[in-house]
Amino acid sequence: MTDSTETTSADAKQQDVTAWFDHTYETAGFEYLRPLAAYPIFLQLLEARAGAKHLDVACGPGLLLKASAMRGLKPSGLDVSRSALDIAEEYVPEASLHQGNAERLPFKDEEFDYITCVGAIERFFDRRAALQEMIRVARPDARLCFMVRNSATLTWLLWCKLLRQKNTTGHQDALDRDQWETLFKDVGLEVLSVYADQWPRQRLRRLLPGERARDLSTDEKIAEPLIPMRYVNEFIFILKKRGAESA
Repeated sequence: MTDSTETTSADAKQQDVTAWFDHTYETAGFEYLRPLAAYPIFLQLLEARAGAKHLDVACGPGLLLKASAMRGLKPSGLDVSRSALDIAEEYVPEASLHQGNAERLPFKDEEFDYITCVGAIERFFDRRAALQEMIRVARPDARLCFMVRNSATLTWLLWCKLLRQKNTTGHQDALDRDQWETLFKDVGLEVLSVYADQWPRQRLRRLLPGERARDLSTDEKIAEPLIPMRYVNEFIFILKKRGAESA
């Protein structure tokens, strides 16, 4: 039986995190995040096909949902922040949006072909419960894409551990690659591939002279990291349910 004091404390912490995100989106809006051009890559790595059902967990104001709709998918999103969803409702009206917690997804079993969660799993209070919920709503042959922060970088060690600048209000956290892989395997997922976060190279390409604005509905070149994979700031994992057939 769960202690009522522990439950109350956890609920209070979740309310604090939700309030932090509400304030962040109310004051910064899209400026808090990467631009839209950074998001289609996650669907590309999933080899997502038009007409399929896509769920973005912790969708924020809907940037990945917008990219999903542009590629002809059927997007749904969930976020704890009402302020983020208010923005998403106007930005991507074709998406089905829900306010809630990733640990209790308001969807039917085996409902989605693709599930994404970008830069959020490390912020969840109960990662295992959230991952198990994503597995529950994923179809047997579904593919999942998670971008997660790496704790083995010099930046993380200096800024968050030595200088103690970690954003505790926003429940910021990180694991190293082995720890992430162990967590995913423990909950019943199989890692298909791992990539370095593509945004640093995407941003560099945008700054090159004569670089044209890219059609966001088309694929782009996948960049290899310039440093060993274990030291990149963020990992992109492509996964499937354990025992599912490969596409």
